Amino acid sequence: MTTTETVELHHLLEGPEDAPALVLANSLGTTLAMWDAQVPALSEGFRLVRYDHRGHGGSPVPEPPYAIEDLGRDALAMLDGLGIERFSFCGLSVGGMVGMWLASEAPERISRLVLVCTSALLGPKEVWDERISVSRKDGVGALEDAVLQRWFTPEFRAARPETVERVGRDLRETSAEGYAGCCAAIRDMDLRSRLGNIKAPTLGISGSDDPSIPPEHGEFIHEGIPGSRFMVVEPAAHLSNIEQPEAVNRAILEHLEPARER
Repeated sequence: MTTTETVELHHLLEGPEDAPALVLANSLGTTLAMWDAQVPALSEGFRLVRYDHRGHGGSPVPEPPYAIEDLGRDALAMLDGLGIERFSFCGLSVGGMVGMWLASEAPERISRLVLVCTSALLGPKEVWDERISVSRKDGVGALEDAVLQRWFTPEFRAARPETVERVGRDLRETSAEGYAGCCAAIRDMDLRSRLGNIKAPTLGISGSDDPSIPPEHGEFIHEGIPGSRFMVVEPAAHLSNIEQPEAVNRAILEHLEPARER
């Protein structure tokens, strides 16, 4: 059951207007800017729809808690408003959770699915309760150091400090209530029983060094979705699309190629 009405999501449209639609859904504590390294490659053959989840970036911040269903219905309402009936969907972390919910809830809408560094069940609940408490008491910035250590490998943090700082700024600027709301959605989510109902051709991608959602979560999803494919990119931690953009872009394009031949 959804906890609130849908909200009007902040989004960007890029790429040819007549190309097949590809929706990009970001992770907890980021904005649609996390896909910047994917846009040049993906916008050549797709009509990209990047958006911010409720409580993030330029989207509204309704009163928490939220549920995965809320995030999914927000996305459907956005796409309905854009007149996009059928689309491919690529989501990372909570974005991938939304993708699994959509593909099982509205299978007729999903052409192809890419699930990056995500999970069908991500506990323990106490961890999410603690994040909710800290973000509300001290702001999301109080979590920044620990989060960035999970999002990027030490080597990447040393080599690309400007990129890490940019992502950290988006994290710090995330609404405490919005962050807490999405933490609750992840805490209360259990998509395991839905995996077998996903019919869209699915590619799973995990980062080899992801401490937030290790590759075994991706393997579990792969085993649960009939006919799916799974790969691990390395070296990469949680935001593998930023750390290994060439490998991730290539994998996404190869998986989505049939969608371009409609």
